[in-house]
Amino acid sequence: MQILITGGTGYLGSVLVEHLVAAGHEVVALTRSPESAAKATQAGARPLLGSLTDTALLETAAAQADAVVHAAVDYFGGEEAVAAEAAAVEALTRGAGKADTGKPFLYTSTNLVYGLDPAHSRDEDAELPEPGLQPFKLVGERVVGHAAGLNGIIIRAGLVYGRGGSLLLTSLISAAAQSGAATYVGAGDNEWTPVHVDDLARLYLTALELPVAGIYNAAGPQPFTFRDLAEAIAELTGTTATSITAEQAESAMGPMAALLRSSARITSRKARNTFGWSSSGPALLDDVRSGSYQVVSP
Repeated sequence: MQILITGGTGYLGSVLVEHLVAAGHEVVALTRSPESAAKATQAGARPLLGSLTDTALLETAAAQADAVVHAAVDYFGGEEAVAAEAAAVEALTRGAGKADTGKPFLYTSTNLVYGLDPAHSRDEDAELPEPGLQPFKLVGERVVGHAAGLNGIIIRAGLVYGRGGSLLLTSLISAAAQSGAATYVGAGDNEWTPVHVDDLARLYLTALELPVAGIYNAAGPQPFTFRDLAEAIAELTGTTATSITAEQAESAMGPMAALLRSSARITSRKARNTFGWSSSGPALLDDVRSGSYQVVSP
């Protein structure tokens, strides 16, 4: 297939491109700069110079492709990011659905759309809190869910890790190296279920080749606690795992503190049953201790 991908030179996107190219697909990667275009070319993709604001370009490219993957993400956007995401996804789904052939359209979401309330259901059919932690993803999901003429597949991934990446993990490692302490909040017994980036890429590949429309959680079988993560980071950085209070966390990290105190366990039963997907990547804690992660000197 010819597959159009946004965010193809980012953390997840670059791994997706690698897997798609290796499987024999022709990949067209939206790139915003000559540097990103060169990176896409080196990875075996054909660069398409433009941005998510070029809605006419997005619609045309999606119409020409056999499948579309939207993997671009704005971690720090506010209301403008919500409007931009809606416009971009509307253009992409409009183009993809134009031929009315059930073309696969894979949208990258996150388990954070379920919110921070531990009592809230994290099943794929759960009603989502609004506006939620990721309002732009909520908007994007709705656009895909209501789009006509395509097979809309929404992946709500847990914390993506592996290959030395993930903004959250690299930030925590850097903070520990600089401060001399790998911190966790309170008892640190709150749990998340992460997913290795290569495992996630394999799920995308299968979903594109054998598309079944719907919403799917994506996480590996091994949850971690934030105390365990802090201890792994301490081992990596040669520092000490240290508990801090909620007040200290909020003072140091602002709104991020609530996220690091939350529990975010999801199951991937639906993805496993539908696509025959399984996880084979190293466990997150092992990868942090002695795998792909490194301490980068400031």
